[in-house]
Amino acid sequence: MLQLMTVHGQSEVLVGREADLAVLRDALKRARHAEPSTVLVGGEAGVGKTRLVEEFRHGLTGEPVRVLAGQCLELGEEGLPFAPFAGALRELVRAEGVAALDGHERELARLLPELGPPPEADARRGLLFEAVATLLGRRPLVLFIEDLHWSDRSTRDLIAFLVRAARLPQLLLVITYRTDELHRGHPLRPFLAELDRVRGVRRLELDRLDREGTAEMLTHLLGAEPGARVVDMITERSQGNPFFIEQFAGSAFGEIPANLRDLLLSRADQLPEPAQRVLRMAAVGGTRFSHELLARVAGLEEAALESALRVIVAAQLITVVDADEGYEFRHALVREAVHDDLLPGEHARLHGRYARAVEAEPHLVPLGRAAAEIAHHWHAARDHPRALITAKIAADEARGRYAYGEQARLLDRVLQLWEDVPDAETLLGIDHLDLLEESALAANDSGEHVRALSLTRAALCDIDEEAQPLRAGRLLVRRAKLLRAAGRSDGQTECDEAFRLLSKAPRGSDRLRLLAEVAHQLAGIDAERAAEVARVAMADASEQNDLAALVTAEVAFGSACAGRLLPTDALPVMRDAVARARAAGDLPALTRGLVNVSDALFELGRYEESASAAAEGLPDAGRIGVGRTTGVYLLANHAEALIALGRWDEADARLAEAARLDPPETLALPWLRLRARIRLARGREDAESLVNRSLDFLCRPYLSIESRLATLDVRILAALDDADPAAALEAARAALAEPKLTARPRYTWPILAHAARAAARAADPELSGAVAAVAAGLPQRYPAEIAFAAQVRAYLQGGEACWREAVEAWRADGHRYELAAALLGLAEAQATARTAIRSDAAARIAGPGGAARSDAARIAGSGGVARTVADPADAAVGGGAGFVAGRTGVTSDLAGSIAEAVAVASALGAVPLVEAADTLARRLGIRASAPGGERDELLTAREREVLRLVAEGHSNGRIATDLYISPKTASVHVSRIIAKLEVTNRGEAAAVARRLGLLAD
Repeated sequence: MLQLMTVHGQSEVLVGREADLAVLRDALKRARHAEPSTVLVGGEAGVGKTRLVEEFRHGLTGEPVRVLAGQCLELGEEGLPFAPFAGALRELVRAEGVAALDGHERELARLLPELGPPPEADARRGLLFEAVATLLGRRPLVLFIEDLHWSDRSTRDLIAFLVRAARLPQLLLVITYRTDELHRGHPLRPFLAELDRVRGVRRLELDRLDREGTAEMLTHLLGAEPGARVVDMITERSQGNPFFIEQFAGSAFGEIPANLRDLLLSRADQLPEPAQRVLRMAAVGGTRFSHELLARVAGLEEAALESALRVIVAAQLITVVDADEGYEFRHALVREAVHDDLLPGEHARLHGRYARAVEAEPHLVPLGRAAAEIAHHWHAARDHPRALITAKIAADEARGRYAYGEQARLLDRVLQLWEDVPDAETLLGIDHLDLLEESALAANDSGEHVRALSLTRAALCDIDEEAQPLRAGRLLVRRAKLLRAAGRSDGQTECDEAFRLLSKAPRGSDRLRLLAEVAHQLAGIDAERAAEVARVAMADASEQNDLAALVTAEVAFGSACAGRLLPTDALPVMRDAVARARAAGDLPALTRGLVNVSDALFELGRYEESASAAAEGLPDAGRIGVGRTTGVYLLANHAEALIALGRWDEADARLAEAARLDPPETLALPWLRLRARIRLARGREDAESLVNRSLDFLCRPYLSIESRLATLDVRILAALDDADPAAALEAARAALAEPKLTARPRYTWPILAHAARAAARAADPELSGAVAAVAAGLPQRYPAEIAFAAQVRAYLQGGEACWREAVEAWRADGHRYELAAALLGLAEAQATARTAIRSDAAARIAGPGGAARSDAARIAGSGGVARTVADPADAAVGGGAGFVAGRTGVTSDLAGSIAEAVAVASALGAVPLVEAADTLARRLGIRASAPGGERDELLTAREREVLRLVAEGHSNGRIATDLYISPKTASVHVSRIIAKLEVTNRGEAAAVARRLGLLAD
């Protein structure tokens, strides 16, 4: 398709090619087992064949296999024969010397002239082939041959000999070629067909990247996760070709980069002039066009048109789709480049021809697309009156298909053309205010909230509120929603004014629905006021016997109940409203109601039911065009329930769907903070970007209390990853200072748990006291609240009993990650308990006058909590037996806690938690993967002696004197201790040793 040079990708990470790499690895495995193997890697120019080969070759580093590579040259059939083999053998000689040719220098001189004169001209070519085969077959070898579409006949013959005749058992051949170069008469076509029939040959066709792959590649190229609109734009224009993606990533994302444009046009410029004219006409018709439509526009004789199209198809610029659908440009960017290269007059004339042709025969375009196509072509032809009328007709049709985004764009075009067409109002039959309101509604429905806010403001400026109270109320309700979504205000002023105006408006279903909207908006601000408005709407709907309006009002009342009643009391009201909406087929009310139901179920700890309720509403949200608004809440609720259940990969996929929808303003916050939590827990480097984007919303003038508290919690979690404890203390204090901290206990408890962790980590009694004071006044009603309360006590009070209580509470609730964290806390508490047992036993053995110190007392004195689990009566029975029995039991429980924490965290992919558990196990000399296993000694006896002296504050010189060793040896012991305990200095080593009981032997 394109005359591209083989280039190295700018992205350092290979994206979307895991399955293709697996094919190459499998081929290598077969070659190692003495099975001849060849992989033919095909794909269009720029799709990433060379990048795939480079990644595979990089993975061979250190493998017991020789790697060689050769390149075919763009010289065609008359080019340099055997070019890739000559390049590969030259690489071999350069690396290993002539001796690597194993005595075949004379035969191989035809490939490498520097070896000396070749054999006589009449020497058989078979000798050369045998020499190459012998050389390549003497050891495991991977031979890469690139750009086979440029190969000469001799090269293909030698490849065929190696694959079909020689069948070298330890050779893997990896050959790349461009599929878009293989025109009908290309000699590589029959050659590939022959190789396909040989056992051990695998054809691997590389596809373009999908949207997810494009987004991932852009993230690597840009150094940050791109916005959904950028991803959508580049996906649409590049169509997943990695080379094009790189080109756009290095540009301003608008115009095609100049160097890429030249490449795209280079092949078109080589066509005969008649074919170029037809190609330009085809480009005006779009990426896909029918033969019949092109014939109408071109006005050529059928023979001339078919002749030109045959040349264009042979040049691989367009492809035949099928007899009905006609043709398609091989790549959308080729069409765009050709179209942009049209002269201004040619551009307008051809678009006008297309508009007239489709108006006369709408069947020439796909069903349902005629209005949009006609509007597009008249606009491009700069015929303003026709463009105005057809854009409005197309917008109306788009709304009928719930295509709100397309409708909003078309209405924007109508607004732009309004001033250019003097009699616009007469032509359209609507006034400017009608158009503004309709455009604002379309922008709102499509999620273009900033645009909708501007249009709504303009409409409110044009309206007489007292003369048109219903219309003014509708605009005010919409403005309230938009202001709240943008985080500019809570919208209460607009809601109150809307309620005042609606009270004056004539009764009817429109008024009832607007009252329900007012109640829904007020639910998160003033629940009592919201319930009052909802009751008015329900009463009026019942009086007027308007079932549809009653359903909407009941859903709004359910939202108000969520802010006033406990979930256990509000849930039946919500479910009843959802059932009515489902029965009435009211999809907007149904999806909104399912948001409320799934949220209430989550708070009650019924996570499976919560996930199911959210999942039920997702198809309908997409069907009615509210995917970027209500649909985002459903996706977030579904993901949150999946996170609790430990199904993190599924949750992340749901959040990726939400990200692709590019929800506007604060509607993006739910997916941002939830994905940030997953990536923080998994130790992902890209978590920081999501955290920062989430925290930016805290600067908005308004943020709902639920969103604000959840985001403050994310800030604490991110700060806990900081090596400096002060960062987490600062974040925790800021969260505790939030005026409405206790308004929603569901969101308060996680903040308290993570603030308690920050306080315990920094041993900050002031913060600990503040957390305890808030926790004392907070209700503990549902499983998660009970578990968080237990976790707060465990952090603040310590001790095995508290942590065991937290573990059991999380088991009852079902949150998997929190369970793993509690198990790790329990393990640390059990380690402290083991220290207490051993210290107590040592003290009893030493007797009242003994010199043994109680490490348990020392830990307790420094703020830790040490429990003595041995029965004092054991002191009378020799001391030692009681110690051994106690130690064995505690160690077994400890190993079990660590092993379970590792198992749960590993299943979640929570790498930092797994590493923390592994580190604790290594410090204690316990196999984390083997619960109840025997203890492995982490430190030698001498290292424990050195560690005791380090803990007492002795220098290396003093340690050397006390233990009769050299200072250098003492220094070596200290360095090993620090490495084994995975700490950074002597002070940390002493603290860890005391906490884990490493000083008690």
